[in-house]
Amino acid sequence: MALSCRPLRADAARNRARVLQVAYEVFAEQGLSVPIDEIARRAGVGAGTVYRHFPTKEALFEAVIGERMRFVVGRARELLAADPSTALFEFLREMVREGAADHGMVEAMASYGIDLDTAAPGAEAEFLGMLGEMLTAAQKAGVARADVGVAELKALMVVCKSGQSYGDDVADRITNVIVTGLRAR
Repeated sequence: MALSCRPLRADAARNRARVLQVAYEVFAEQGLSVPIDEIARRAGVGAGTVYRHFPTKEALFEAVIGERMRFVVGRARELLAADPSTALFEFLREMVREGAADHGMVEAMASYGIDLDTAAPGAEAEFLGMLGEMLTAAQKAGVARADVGVAELKALMVVCKSGQSYGDDVADRITNVIVTGLRAR
């Protein structure tokens, strides 16, 4: 069967986007063993619609991860374009607020034996590149410490996310401490 290069009809594109969003939420909430029929039901489409866009569950996993990474990098670019001096700090706060679902998704993938690099080749490099751009912009604006690199920043993001297991208020307080520590003196 030959694949068509035609763009999706508007309703098909909406269905695909809805399936990806719902799959992301359900996988993060319940793990990757959730049936495709449940994702279809929650998305308000038939299972055939899901399989038309994603012939296997693995294809759906990969698409969800790819879509999420595009969203995260796109959001970082928006913040950077709006205000390079605040982009990094706002991005950190947003990633912590939304990170519980991402963390659940990554844990679910790992428990299912799926490697992030295999599911979304180049996603980690693109993410770290964008993180580096935001850090550099903040450092050039004089609002972020010059002695911090991308590796430290990524480790600090992991620390921020670890606070979520103690409740949102703890994660927010940890993030505030880290943001304060990242600011140039």
